[in-house]
Amino acid sequence: MKSRWHTLHPATMFFLLTLAVVFLSWICDIYGLKVTLSQTGEDIRVQSLLSPEGVRWWLKNVITNFTGFAPLGMVVIAMFGVGIALHSGFIEACIRIVIGERKNTRKIIILVIVLGLLSNAIGDGGYIILLPIAAILFQWVGLHPVAGIVIAYVSVACGYSANIILSTMDPLLAHTTQEAALIQTGYQGNTEPLCNYFFMSASTIIITAIVYGISQRYLFPALGEYSGNMGNEKHRSLSRKERRGVIFAIVTACIYVGIILWFALSPYGILRGVNGGLMHSPLIAGILFLLSFGAAITGMVYGFVSGRYHSDNNVAEGFTRPIQLLGEYFVIAFFAAQMFSCFEYSHLDKCLIIMSANIFSSFDFSPLFALITFIIFTAFINLIMVSATSKWALLSFIFIPIFYQKGIAPDMVQCAFRIGDSSTNAITPFLFYMPLALTYMRQYDKRITYIFLLKYTWRYSLAILGGWTVLFVVWYLLGLPIGV
Repeated sequence: MKSRWHTLHPATMFFLLTLAVVFLSWICDIYGLKVTLSQTGEDIRVQSLLSPEGVRWWLKNVITNFTGFAPLGMVVIAMFGVGIALHSGFIEACIRIVIGERKNTRKIIILVIVLGLLSNAIGDGGYIILLPIAAILFQWVGLHPVAGIVIAYVSVACGYSANIILSTMDPLLAHTTQEAALIQTGYQGNTEPLCNYFFMSASTIIITAIVYGISQRYLFPALGEYSGNMGNEKHRSLSRKERRGVIFAIVTACIYVGIILWFALSPYGILRGVNGGLMHSPLIAGILFLLSFGAAITGMVYGFVSGRYHSDNNVAEGFTRPIQLLGEYFVIAFFAAQMFSCFEYSHLDKCLIIMSANIFSSFDFSPLFALITFIIFTAFINLIMVSATSKWALLSFIFIPIFYQKGIAPDMVQCAFRIGDSSTNAITPFLFYMPLALTYMRQYDKRITYIFLLKYTWRYSLAILGGWTVLFVVWYLLGLPIGV
């Protein structure tokens, strides 16, 4: 008999997880579970969601829990631009020009993987933008579109720390590392944003090979052939007006990028930060909106030049199309938002992590074995607390001084943390963008639930965790520099 867990709707799953959080918070509150923060000495106690204060909190915040759900606004804003580009036919036209009738599936798979790994340069945009485009690309070359979503999702999630360019996460983690190292140990060595650059750049090659190999061996055979099709558009060459539309749209995109770069790099520099840099600047903070706005402009230019659009009504229809597709996402996101908010309010995540860290720190391991164990420990902790910055803010003040006593520099500890922190992102139900991935996948197969997603992704997480750890061990034994 088929398990009911395989058929649970994602919204139902998040509802049941919320009930589990409520029950656990009540039990832990009864027993007075509390922990102490290393950096401040502050006591954190589990708060019951069944107490009068907890019930009042939930009733007061049930709406803001949903409207304040971190990915919600970003998803809607990003999908406005992507929606126009898709609805106008611009993305499809670009695919027809670049790929045409060629079925070079190997290059398409590698392209999606690499784009997923590089996407952390723009924060979480890869989850929102790359997943639906990957599905279209895969379907175009005769591959299962769900496979495109899974591969893009795994590449973005499990490779979140790996990149050949500076990502938005690098300065945030480096700042916490620097603060913890200075306060706890007095260390003033290399804790800059590029302190893990060499290792993370090399990691992109390993992760690309792992994702590609598992996809070919397990994912594609498991999914089988897709019964849907692209219709007759795939076999139709572009008309003269459509080609002219693509040219005008690309020229518009180049002008738009030039304007953005001028505002970011010129002496005028309104997109730079107050200190003149780009790390904490309006450009980085608004990069997702700028990308969405650029996609909308190029899509509109293509639509009007190609004859697809005739008035602003067509543009409005393009804006509303993705919102209609995301109707199911709003339902899933509502229940997911309640679960995440209840978990945060109860302090269960912080208490469990700090208690586990204290137990781990009581063991006396050799330096290398301690680093390997720390990677595995972080990978397990990541299953209940996904935010890298929040997790590192707790763990850095505990583990940096412990490893420093073993002669291990803080930048090496941060590197080990990032391996464990990224590897299990794709399999945890607590990842903010997991509901969005399920929504994209359910457009092609309504049977897909979290259990199906887990079935497709667990091999990737374990293989990436293992392969990445082996690379780290080799790097450590050879004494290679991990960063600039």
